[in-house]
Amino acid sequence: MPSNKKNEVTQILNNIESSSRTADLYPLVYNNLHEIAEKLYRRERPGHTLQPTILVNEAYMSLVDQDQINWKGRSHFFAVSAQAIRRVLVHHARKKNAIKRGSGQHHLDLEEGLTYSVEKDEVVLSLDEALEHLEKLHERQAKVVEMKFFGGMKMQEIADELGVSIKTIEVDWKVAKAWLKKFMNSDV
Repeated sequence: MPSNKKNEVTQILNNIESSSRTADLYPLVYNNLHEIAEKLYRRERPGHTLQPTILVNEAYMSLVDQDQINWKGRSHFFAVSAQAIRRVLVHHARKKNAIKRGSGQHHLDLEEGLTYSVEKDEVVLSLDEALEHLEKLHERQAKVVEMKFFGGMKMQEIADELGVSIKTIEVDWKVAKAWLKKFMNSDV
């Protein structure tokens, strides 16, 4: 995203009085959010009920009208967007799997970034549960995973958002991946 668009996103987010904030912001962030959603569905079967556009729209609408958020800029918006995307996916997975939970053994390739199969919604539920546990132990590591996996943010963007060095984020990512792998393979 060019620098002038980044600044424009920040200005719109900070303009609480703007009656057209939602309409002004949407075209500036839509492509980034849609790219994240497409990465999540890249390996998906055709005709799935929760398409990338629907995911983007649901996540976007859940956060743009929130006046209580003191937006700190574009990276903060995308960090909060990662939370919104996670909530939409978890809600969808819970609805879809209300009766059956799954076997407990799930393959989740965090290293490839945003690879995820909606056909195996139990993976999202397991990851959500694991992130809730990780958050109690190490909140920043959980946020790193959420921003990278659900938000598609780059390491430097995450470091900037969390106010730590990129080296710290890289260590958090490595430790969090190992912890999640161990947690998701256990019978906790």
